[in-house]
Amino acid sequence: MLNRQGCCIYKGVAVTMRLFGSPDPCNPASATQLELRSWSVERIVELSGYRTDIAAQYAVANIVCFPSYYGEGFPKTLVEGAACGRAVVATDHPGCRDAIELVVTGGLVPVKSAPSLADAIQMLIETPELRLRMGKAGRELAEQAYSIDRIFEQHLAIYKELLGDG
Repeated sequence: MLNRQGCCIYKGVAVTMRLFGSPDPCNPASATQLELRSWSVERIVELSGYRTDIAAQYAVANIVCFPSYYGEGFPKTLVEGAACGRAVVATDHPGCRDAIELVVTGGLVPVKSAPSLADAIQMLIETPELRLRMGKAGRELAEQAYSIDRIFEQHLAIYKELLGDG
């Protein structure tokens, strides 16, 4: 269901879902351009396409959602969202679960469970103090564990160990 502003309504909660990026034709698991158009026509999501101003997009968002269902490695999107002070919701999948401190910086939902994803988003929308607390904790985690200085130190330690200097 949609409201007058074109937002989706789920269990009485209005939400605008914005999708960033574009299909990956080399990845068989990627959504196709036809699927994206269909979702846009159905007003399930607003298609934002490829963006270079992602920090500004996080700044106007309330929640960062990453419902991946294939091997991600370590999703930079979740770290960026946390660094911008946003609560994150992702699928309980390798890589995604490693970027979240469960119930502290965000939530995890079962893979390919749209109702669970919607429920997690609804909870964060209806509980702004939780959403803000998770966002703050996410920012702290990003500063402590994922800052460029911290990553540099970790890489340097690996190189020293490989060279026998560690």
